[in-house]
Amino acid sequence: MLNLFNLRRLSWGAGKDEQKKLVLSATEIESLRSELVDLEEREAHLKARLEHIDEILRSARLSGYLLMRTRWTALPGEPAPLDDTEVDDWLPRFVVLQGPCIFLYFMSTDISPQDSTLLSDVIEVGRMPCLTQEEGQTRYYFYIVTRHGLRYECSSASKLQVDAWLTTLQEECKTGSDLSTIDDSPDT
Repeated sequence: MLNLFNLRRLSWGAGKDEQKKLVLSATEIESLRSELVDLEEREAHLKARLEHIDEILRSARLSGYLLMRTRWTALPGEPAPLDDTEVDDWLPRFVVLQGPCIFLYFMSTDISPQDSTLLSDVIEVGRMPCLTQEEGQTRYYFYIVTRHGLRYECSSASKLQVDAWLTTLQEECKTGSDLSTIDDSPDT
């Protein structure tokens, strides 16, 4: 192997007749080596993230992107929360139902979840009214309430996705909520 550290300059070309030669100093070569090492480390990190995602998705019962927002339910004796229907604070989250937990990730490629909730803490799961937005797209909604007073409101443009989450969560949490308590017809 050529020891590049002992060379002050390295030059190469396609042949003796080649007029263009690339001349690199030892510092430039070391800089290129450093960049290659950084790229190899980044590649290894990305491969680890993909393997992690693959493992999560293989063992998950449900997973997918949902628009979500969180609310706290009013405690006994507190006034009812303000009506904030005009506030658009829905954020996309990658939601995974795996084992005894619901995991919330910012993105599907994140290694660690942003938040999690035990299924044993879920006391209520139910459907919310669907709405037709200005663009004509219908959005379907459901909610999850925990015994700690946290309420997750979830939304998707896919009725099938919402139905799958509702059915699975109601079976797993045994909340006894009825799937048909709220009409699925879009409001206009």
